[in-house]
Amino acid sequence: MSERYWVVGGVYTGTDFQTIAGGDAPAELGPFDTYAEAKAVWRAKSMENVDEAYARFDIRKEEHHEFWVVGGVYTDTDFKTIARGEEERIGPFDTYEEARKVWWQKSSSNVDDAYARYRIDQQ
Repeated sequence: MSERYWVVGGVYTGTDFQTIAGGDAPAELGPFDTYAEAKAVWRAKSMENVDEAYARFDIRKEEHHEFWVVGGVYTDTDFKTIARGEEERIGPFDTYEEARKVWWQKSSSNVDDAYARYRIDQQ
């Protein structure tokens, strides 16, 4: 799983910081690959608006999940012990749909083997 950071905020209508003034969406600055990069931009935006009581900026972490197709041929239908070597791990895939296509191919090619099983894991 990779992480990215965003600086989000702006000038709000009140100190509850729920509604951006003018009805706009909050500004989203980024993405930044490191927290330190995001913090530098957050600090600059906060200092830019230091005299505005209704201004607020936050750093938000975006988690990017990866999808993997995992499986193989197992020793029995409990599907706990792999028969040969290690479980096969195919991926990562950025979307579930990409992983699902590979899962379908692997599962279909092993349809006649009762000890074969593949699943999609998200990390």
